[in-house]
Amino acid sequence: MAEPYKVPFGVRLFRAVMRPLFRGLFHLLARVRITGRENVPKDGAYLIAMNHVSLYEPPFLLAFWPVAPEAVGAVDIWSRPGQSTLARLYGGIPVHRGEYDRQLINTMLAALKSGRPLAIAPEGGRSHSPGMRRALPGVAYAIDQAGVQVVPVGIVGTSDDFMQRALHGQRTTLEIRIGRPVHLPPVQGKGEERRLARQRNADLIMIHIAALLPVEYHGVYVNLMEQHYGY
Repeated sequence: MAEPYKVPFGVRLFRAVMRPLFRGLFHLLARVRITGRENVPKDGAYLIAMNHVSLYEPPFLLAFWPVAPEAVGAVDIWSRPGQSTLARLYGGIPVHRGEYDRQLINTMLAALKSGRPLAIAPEGGRSHSPGMRRALPGVAYAIDQAGVQVVPVGIVGTSDDFMQRALHGQRTTLEIRIGRPVHLPPVQGKGEERRLARQRNADLIMIHIAALLPVEYHGVYVNLMEQHYGY
């Protein structure tokens, strides 16, 4: 039987101290706008799915979310100076992109089943440009296993050169746009049919994220947006 998911005291203390500091830093460097706060569930587990352009989306979202969620991040973050320290102290969950990782899945499910919200970027990594890449199906697997709703989040303004521009006096606007929670269709079938069903659900998450974003952010989902919403 798997151990229940617990957030260590040191991690909880780090989050309590650093989240306000990061909020202050973002307010200092940029104009911050957050819409859709009323869409955040009041309690219980849910998955927060966001677009991922640069290294700034995760700390931006984690700093301003009403509660401190658990967070999944690409394993290569843990080898980068500075980022690795913050990820470790925050209690981030490392993931190997594109690989099946039973331990990761178990950790994600344990966090969700313990009632914790969990933040993830379904694209599996940074796009380095506004246009979204196709989501990996693993996110849909975790949702199907945990039976939780998804809160789509569109983040605007966090480009790779955000910090450089801010340090040169350009106070850009950073936005977190929170959509209504989504319940995905159940995954059915076996083998390839089941894998395709998960991919459809992963794509559906991205379509809901794209609906919160400007057209230039839609990326590979431009055509699916037209089919889904008729524009």
